[in-house]
Amino acid sequence: MCAARTPIDFTWIGRLTRTVALWAKHGVLAIVLVALTGAFSPSNAMKIQVVTSPGGITAWLVEAHEVPLIAMRFAFEGGSVQDPVDQNGAAYFVSGMLDEGAGDLNSVAFQERLEETAARMNYDASRDVFMGNFQTLTKNADESFELLRMALNEPRFDDDAVERIRQQILAGLEFDSNDPENVAAREWYKLAFADHPYSRAVKGTKETVGALGGSDLKTYTKRVFARDTLKVAVVGDIDAKTLAKVLDDVFGGLPATGDLTRVPEAKPPVGPQEKLVEMNIPQSVAQFGHSAFKRDDDDFIASYVLNYILGGGGFSSRLMEEVREKRGLAYSVHSYLHPYERAAIYAGNVATKNEAIGTSLDVIRAEIARMAESGPSAEELNKAKQYLTGSYGLRFDTNTKIASQLIWIRLQSLGLDYVDKRNGLIEAVSLDDVKRVAKRLLKADGLIVTIVGKPESSTKKPARG
Repeated sequence: MCAARTPIDFTWIGRLTRTVALWAKHGVLAIVLVALTGAFSPSNAMKIQVVTSPGGITAWLVEAHEVPLIAMRFAFEGGSVQDPVDQNGAAYFVSGMLDEGAGDLNSVAFQERLEETAARMNYDASRDVFMGNFQTLTKNADESFELLRMALNEPRFDDDAVERIRQQILAGLEFDSNDPENVAAREWYKLAFADHPYSRAVKGTKETVGALGGSDLKTYTKRVFARDTLKVAVVGDIDAKTLAKVLDDVFGGLPATGDLTRVPEAKPPVGPQEKLVEMNIPQSVAQFGHSAFKRDDDDFIASYVLNYILGGGGFSSRLMEEVREKRGLAYSVHSYLHPYERAAIYAGNVATKNEAIGTSLDVIRAEIARMAESGPSAEELNKAKQYLTGSYGLRFDTNTKIASQLIWIRLQSLGLDYVDKRNGLIEAVSLDDVKRVAKRLLKADGLIVTIVGKPESSTKKPARG
């Protein structure tokens, strides 16, 4: 659910390299190595504390004092669904601007201060959420958190910085317009969600991005950055008392409530629909999918296990076996579940030579139909559960990963005990559950398909775009 980086904007690599170098300069090279290897997994019985500041701001905290680093993830409800139609891309634009000057510091001065403190901050805009990622050394925490406060409360949006980031985004949009996977995804969302805000690209369009100004970006932050939808997760070398003060210092100046536009539930994507976008490339790319279950659906966990077996398990998945291994039709094919706030999708992608895309889609439809009819085998289910439970600890091997897991657990309202019970939920999925859910979820004859390329044949006569 994160905004993709502009393909030709490599400044973030330089910033990361300089940050690591600064950490080494500050005498914490060993810290970097320890942070990479990590000290946490769900089995470590990590303690999640609920911290509420005097001002009423709540965060989840995992104390980890072995390494003098603090990782914070925070999110505001909003994302690109809060972009006005004629300002599509505003959220994404803002995500590239918040480290480009704040308070009395212009872009250069702000970046220099970040480097001096060895702090890192970056931001992402998805369809439903605006997300922030922040890291600091403990010894520089006071100054680093002040920079974060300034970025959120006093962003400058200076004309020169706005224009520079605009050009980076426009270059990215130009790249995307010639990238078949991006085009297939863009057109799929248009077909699936029609007039709903989910149909619009998170990055916006060349026209809307070209028209956005600093005042538009500032308006977005004032509407969306508010305490009532704020979620915070912190992991690292900080205690609850200190964090409580930090929460008020950083976020306490934000409005108590946001000014969000009401966004309705999206109609479930309904197929069959198929669209061809002709592009003069040697292979075709297709995105396929239909509606799925939202995160609070009782069958979501079973559908998650099912998808791993069908298309989410890499080389062990049914689709990979049928499309690549047995027939050599494509190098890669996969599927995934994406539960949004106002809809949910089951989707997948395949790329192959132009003359094979129609056959590949036929095989995919046939395998989806077979799974819906018969479900997986007991062996497939056992292997899936072993992998999904065994690999879960890899999501907790650094402070930043732990913070990311906690913030998504909060955003999806899964509960404070989810980390402890998650593997049990996977283990509890029975073969009967998966077979029942396969019949409920999978609709081989109801796929929405977008194809980009110059296919020599297709299973249906597509509309051209």
